[in-house]
Amino acid sequence: QVQLVESGGGLVQAGGSLRLSCAASGRTVSSYGMGWFRQAPGKEREFVAAVAWNGYSTHYADSMKGRFTISRDNAKNTVSLQMNSLKPEDTAVYYCAAGAGRLWPPTQRYEYDYWGQGTQVTVSS
Repeated sequence: QVQLVESGGGLVQAGGSLRLSCAASGRTVSSYGMGWFRQAPGKEREFVAAVAWNGYSTHYADSMKGRFTISRDNAKNTVSLQMNSLKPEDTAVYYCAAGAGRLWPPTQRYEYDYWGQGTQVTVSS
């Protein structure tokens, strides 16, 4: 019912910025919570950020607070992740996710029902 496609990843130097986008199709995600996760090679997939259906409530992992900003545009059926002050340890594949649950904040993988294919972010020293 929902397909998610991430874009905007790439190679950036430490201290730089990237903006990731996630486009949803097949069904509107206006009533879904949306989140971003990331996974580095050999590491577990970890929570990055989440935004509620109304766009007013957001939550971030501690290492992302003050550097990353999640936002959504329900009219366009998209969610974005603005990443500033990037560090080499931010290097990972970033995944967009959507979930219909109402528990807040949704920081676990099982709280999401749909996932994108991921986009690579590489931060050089």
